[in-house]
Amino acid sequence: MQLTINNLLPIYFPDTRKQTSEVWGKELSFQPGEMVKIVAPSGSGKTSLMHFLYGLRSDYHGEISYGEKRSIRTFNAEDFAAQRKEKVSIVLQDMRLLPEQTVYENLFIKHQLQPFHPVERIKEMTERLGIGSKLNSKCKTCSYGEQQRVAIIRALLQPFQFLLLDEPFSHLDNNNSMRAMDLMLEEAKVRGAAIVFADLERIDYFPFTKLYHL
Repeated sequence: MQLTINNLLPIYFPDTRKQTSEVWGKELSFQPGEMVKIVAPSGSGKTSLMHFLYGLRSDYHGEISYGEKRSIRTFNAEDFAAQRKEKVSIVLQDMRLLPEQTVYENLFIKHQLQPFHPVERIKEMTERLGIGSKLNSKCKTCSYGEQQRVAIIRALLQPFQFLLLDEPFSHLDNNNSMRAMDLMLEEAKVRGAAIVFADLERIDYFPFTKLYHL
């Protein structure tokens, strides 16, 4: 399945942004297996772009399509639900965990919706990212860094052909960031999936095959 964006631009950006961006106003295609890095300073629209690609927002000009060139503007709720269960996963910058539920419950809910791994993998992943002792803790009691690791693991529990990352390491130090990156790269490789990684310039250990400045 191919991801294509064509002449994309948030409605609140002037057309002049197309002249300086390698993404806005361009036609780009991404294939499963590619590692795509999109860098820009804060306020450049990284989160907006990830929300557009995942279908959370539609306040943009241009078109986004997956697979058979069908614009996601034509998707209904069932289409988005099916795509998000099997084809596209995301790590949101604001994480959107269930604060009153435990770490394990947040992850198990995702696992139940469309499992890719056996349930035992939840514990393995949390231990690998250093939050195994937090499984029975409510998410609201966890630090931002711990919550971010929960959000990363949650995204990796489902099938996907594209993994969208919106500043996924903003609350993590370098060691924890690299551990999480290694896990995501392994999971993408198992699936033959692409990663589209939007972040500031600070992350220099993502092995991108394509690089764009937003």
